[in-house]
Amino acid sequence: MSVSDNNFGKVAVLMGGASAERAISLMSGSGVLAALKSQGIDAHAFDPSQRDLGELKTDGFSRCFIALHGRFGEDGTVQGALELLGIPYTGPGVMASAIAIDKLMTKRIWRSAGLATPAWHEVDSAAGTRAAFEALGSPMIVKPAREGSTIGLTKVESLAQCDAAYALAAGHDALVLCEQFIAGDEVTCPVLGAGAGAHALPIVRIVAPDGNYDYENKYFNDLTEYLVPSGLPRAEEAAIEELVVQAYRVLGCRGWSRADVMIDAATRKPYLLEINTAPGMTGHSLVPMSARAAGIGYEALCVKLLASASLDHAGARHP
Repeated sequence: MSVSDNNFGKVAVLMGGASAERAISLMSGSGVLAALKSQGIDAHAFDPSQRDLGELKTDGFSRCFIALHGRFGEDGTVQGALELLGIPYTGPGVMASAIAIDKLMTKRIWRSAGLATPAWHEVDSAAGTRAAFEALGSPMIVKPAREGSTIGLTKVESLAQCDAAYALAAGHDALVLCEQFIAGDEVTCPVLGAGAGAHALPIVRIVAPDGNYDYENKYFNDLTEYLVPSGLPRAEEAAIEELVVQAYRVLGCRGWSRADVMIDAATRKPYLLEINTAPGMTGHSLVPMSARAAGIGYEALCVKLLASASLDHAGARHP
């Protein structure tokens, strides 16, 4: 379908925002904005931290591409506002977004659905973190439950590191997650579509320096290797693709998302870590990389995602 076949109207690319991931969001949004404009779409930048969301209605925007990351953009809050305004938006709806931003709630739902995710403890103190370390073993991941991009994350390898790891994570969120570390291959897999039509894009295997896929190695250097095709046996790829599509569906996601997975080196069993409902679209981002391997260029991907913009309650009346 060509752009001329679509009546997108005036499009807002929501970027920036007030989360700890503001800088990355501005990078993602700028890329999306340029891509949409290059396809003849009437697209405009819109920073919710600088403008009232009500202006989307008064300024005549007919749909939104959400390029916000983290809180106040990927957590159901903006999605809820857009539902009230009656403006279709990209990505999952209110409930799925709110659940997915909360790693603890996500893991509880996945576990209840029989989907594999690493063992975890929820903690509210440094003492609780030490107890979790004794239970989960070394190494252990300590991270805020409602942040992304490895912000506030520590890989703990000794009891002496627990207090500082808890303090760092708690500085970002009162809800702190201690998680069993799965040693093995790290992969990510995007999912597009909704319901029975949801499908996985090619898996990307991530090989970071010293196995440390942190904020710096994600966004600001070229030392991390991204392998697509992944080089994994096809049977393993198929199992991971099935797992991430199930994970996406059970949370009620639509539009697009990207699931992060660790493969246990000893058993080759894949474990779900988290799902991102507004993935990055920067030069280092993984969804565009995966899409290219499937024959979908960056501009085409942006248009495809924009075309999927919708509302949870499309038939409702709006002010």
